[in-house]
Amino acid sequence: MNSPSNDAAHPSNIADQPDSQRQLLQYDSILRVAQSVSLTLGSDSLLISDERSTGKTKRACCATEETQSISLYNILDAELSPSGLTITYAAHATKHDVSVAALQYPMAEEAKIKAEAWRGRLLHLAYGNAQRYKRLKVLVNPFGGKGDAVKLYQKYAAPIFAAAHCKVDVQETTHGGHATEIAEQIDIGNYDAIVCCSGDGVPYEVFNGLAKKPNAQEALAKLAVALLPGGSGNAMTWNLCGTGSVSVAALTIVKGLRTPMDLVSITQGTTRTLSFLSQAFGVIAEADLGTDNIRWMGAHRFTYGFLVRIIQQTVYPCDLAVKVEINDKKVIKNHYNAYANSVPPLRSPQDAAGQPRGLPELKYGTVQDDLPKDWEVIPAETLGNFYAGNMAIVSKDTSFFPASLPNDGMIDIVTIDGTLGMSKSLKMMTSIPEGSFFDMPDVNVRKVTAYRLTPREKEGYISVDGERIPFEPFQVEVHQGLGTVLSKSGHLYEAEGPKP
Repeated sequence: MNSPSNDAAHPSNIADQPDSQRQLLQYDSILRVAQSVSLTLGSDSLLISDERSTGKTKRACCATEETQSISLYNILDAELSPSGLTITYAAHATKHDVSVAALQYPMAEEAKIKAEAWRGRLLHLAYGNAQRYKRLKVLVNPFGGKGDAVKLYQKYAAPIFAAAHCKVDVQETTHGGHATEIAEQIDIGNYDAIVCCSGDGVPYEVFNGLAKKPNAQEALAKLAVALLPGGSGNAMTWNLCGTGSVSVAALTIVKGLRTPMDLVSITQGTTRTLSFLSQAFGVIAEADLGTDNIRWMGAHRFTYGFLVRIIQQTVYPCDLAVKVEINDKKVIKNHYNAYANSVPPLRSPQDAAGQPRGLPELKYGTVQDDLPKDWEVIPAETLGNFYAGNMAIVSKDTSFFPASLPNDGMIDIVTIDGTLGMSKSLKMMTSIPEGSFFDMPDVNVRKVTAYRLTPREKEGYISVDGERIPFEPFQVEVHQGLGTVLSKSGHLYEAEGPKP
């Protein structure tokens, strides 16, 4: 919850006020409804006390039985009408899902002036720095994942958006690249965010569609991009919302904070595209893209493909050069902690005005230019895995890049030798969910602002945001804060950082 800590009405600050002012503020935080019910604004919750069935003595010993608490984060809206006060909120329906619920109280006419002021205070605390009543362009991919994105959206997300009075325009994608076409043509003045109900492929298309607009930098700053998990890969949701639940992700989007996020340019041949998530070469790319023939295994196909290549000690020779910014793990941890303790770089819609037209110029040129002389060449004759991450979590329970940050102008690169042997490789695989992967001595981690990778083999796989690209040399350059997303924290990914 990102409500201002110095708000005069914030109950946690009441003790700091003079006695007369403290009594007034405490009184203003409480609204009496239905004679015997009181609604109290707490520091992070709405407290509902019902006195109708208890006496004073019983109330004193059984307060917990008579008080209901609703997290302010879960409050969607509050309205006053002739019939009274209605508060809608996201209630926990199951262990992993929420659904819309409502509280309704009749209000006497003479009490409505105070109730209106209280309602405004409630919504201020409930939304903090988050924009209310967002205008959303929702793109649903009916073909992604298990093919049930349409049903998932209608059942779990649509009611949350409606209860929060978001203005929603829903459109189904019909073919590959359709989201790119929609984003390229969208009127950025009509929406606050583009919400994808899909896997990570549709956000990838949206970013690249916005990049095609003549006013690309303005569009990427103005329109936030968000993901409802409706595909087989939902890394964006895990990083920004911390969940795999469609309903909880919808709530996070309603309460989402506009957050600047780094994007990277990828040049290959004469083309330039944007990436928001990751690039992979070696065992990760092979295990993902090279196992389409065993899709019947589901998520296990990745593990199977990974193990087969480890047993064979497969190597992926390449030429690799990087523009290194930090290559010491202790310094990387210090950098992460300094960022985590800094002021969140929130971005308002007005910040988009006056942005330069088109995409940023490439500081280091393209993959077809001469290699910059100050780049470090990394030996990669026996490379087993190359993985570059712009987000911490690549799939559920897999924080491969724990030091990754949304807006530090760098991308994290992990390189691992392919001749380590099966024992060490398996230990690495199990260390990821345990959080010890980053510190393993055979795991090389660098923060870079650019790199170039040239495969030495004739055939193979390169993955960008989970999508296959031609097996050719490519170059990457980071653009700090080029994109905008809706995140829960407004500052960090929903992952544990590197261990101290």
